[in-house]
Amino acid sequence: MVTDIKSALKDLSIAEKAAFFPRFFKAGKGEYAEGDQFIGVTVPDQRKVAKEFWKNISLIELSELLSSKIHEHRHCALLMLVAKFEKSKDPEYKEEIVTFYLNNKKHINNWDLVDNSCYKILGSYCFENNDDTILRNLSDEDNLWSKRMAVISTLYHVKRGEFGLLKELVLKNLYHEHDLIHKANGWLLREMGEKNEAELYGFLKRHYKEMPRTCLRYAIEKLDEGVRQDFLKGRI
Repeated sequence: MVTDIKSALKDLSIAEKAAFFPRFFKAGKGEYAEGDQFIGVTVPDQRKVAKEFWKNISLIELSELLSSKIHEHRHCALLMLVAKFEKSKDPEYKEEIVTFYLNNKKHINNWDLVDNSCYKILGSYCFENNDDTILRNLSDEDNLWSKRMAVISTLYHVKRGEFGLLKELVLKNLYHEHDLIHKANGWLLREMGEKNEAELYGFLKRHYKEMPRTCLRYAIEKLDEGVRQDFLKGRI
């Protein structure tokens, strides 16, 4: 089945995209995704392939696909894994998928791979089991993608009106050296504001002067222009 999936993705590859994606996903020398390889398949086309194969592919086969050097192979594998998790009614199988995800997280090594999978699997599992230990542990790891997984996974909580874990993890890695963490923190704070603007305003009022500029700009993007300018110019 892995061979069939790779073949299906190859048939959907676009040469222009294959040339563009390494620049877009920062796969050049010295960049955060150095060495990642692309065949040029768009996400909508990957979703079509995932929809065709997810029911019948095993976790063993997904492991093979997820360990591929080709970015689209890994992303398609994660789309199928998400489908398996979301469609399953078996708590033990869901736990097996979570374990599989964590055991293979070294292959989940770019922002799109993280963002399109972690909150749907890890965030959902932690929230539904009322235990966020996994996310706190990821946030403590000395790894860019683990830290991003942790904070992005709180999106599941935020969508359900729970903001405490997000605030905790944002503050834990507020001064991280990489802007991918600043962007993730700001994005999730913005999502909190979409659910409850007062929660965002209160958090920003306490912490905005110490926040990295990128994080702040992401967080205040949906606020009224006057309020945005007050935060940007330190008038709050």
